[in-house]
Amino acid sequence: MAVLGPGPRNLITDVGGVLVGHAGDAGLKSGTTVLLLDEASVAAVEVLGGAPGTRETDLLEPDKLVAGIDALVLSGGSAFGLDAASGVQSFLRRNGRGFVVAGFAVPIVPAAILFDLANGGDKDWGLHPPYRDFGFAAAETAAQDFALGTAGAGIGCTTATLKGGIGSASVRLENGVTVGALVAVNAVGSVTIGQTRHFWAAPFEIDGEFGGLGQPSPFPADAILPRTKFDPKPGTNTTIGIVATDAVLDKAAAKRLAVAGHDGFARAIWPSHTNFDGDLVFSVATGRSGVAVDAGGPASIDLAAAAAAAMARAIARGVHAAEVAPGDRLPAWSDLAG
Repeated sequence: MAVLGPGPRNLITDVGGVLVGHAGDAGLKSGTTVLLLDEASVAAVEVLGGAPGTRETDLLEPDKLVAGIDALVLSGGSAFGLDAASGVQSFLRRNGRGFVVAGFAVPIVPAAILFDLANGGDKDWGLHPPYRDFGFAAAETAAQDFALGTAGAGIGCTTATLKGGIGSASVRLENGVTVGALVAVNAVGSVTIGQTRHFWAAPFEIDGEFGGLGQPSPFPADAILPRTKFDPKPGTNTTIGIVATDAVLDKAAAKRLAVAGHDGFARAIWPSHTNFDGDLVFSVATGRSGVAVDAGGPASIDLAAAAAAAMARAIARGVHAAEVAPGDRLPAWSDLAG
């Protein structure tokens, strides 16, 4: 199936029914990113990292009762950041959203966190961490256009060699389906090849969206040597992302889409899915296109490939867009010599 190129924004919000908002604090070097859904949508999750931090992920399995979710949260702050989902719940409850049980509407907001506590930011927040407020503020400001790089959950992200960040990308398929990815890149590994500025995701780049450098030539002899964060400790990293589509999927098909999103991690980060990462991908299907994708047909392969490619591109875009900030312990990609 032909790929028609990225959507008009080249963001996950090119998928109908999806909005994204950020909130955070530059001094804290941490924040939260929220994906809001116009209506409850089918979702799933796949965790392949060894050190995840999550909320409300069990209910996403295909055999569980709840058929749709209202929002997803990606947050910094390690376990403290899980509070962000409570802020999003408050926003949604105010707006009458949620799964109705015994007359009560309960907003369904799965969340995942990354570790950014030791990145040089001022974490002396007092008795209560700020992430609940970040979640509410991010939901309030959710829109079709949003910042990449040093924003929201990407504020405090790092990789082995460079600042990380929040990234997004989209792709349109010939059958009318759109696929988008959103990711906070905080990996143990590196997103660039060896000691070069070239991204591992280069084969998937569209229209120079993260520098247009392609792959290095000659290819560095030491490129396959893993470049990782010094003295990594369990729970101190994690890349967390979302793949969204407007295709019509059931929960089992959404699960396979989340698995495909991890292929994007593997193509953009070397190494990925380590014991010290909590690498996780949510998937969500809004069904807005009206195009049903048969799990047993060739269109499912195209959908999975699009998810992997969009995720790889989103990872590179997040690092490419990261900005220099006071107190940084790693350079931004823009700092590297041309």
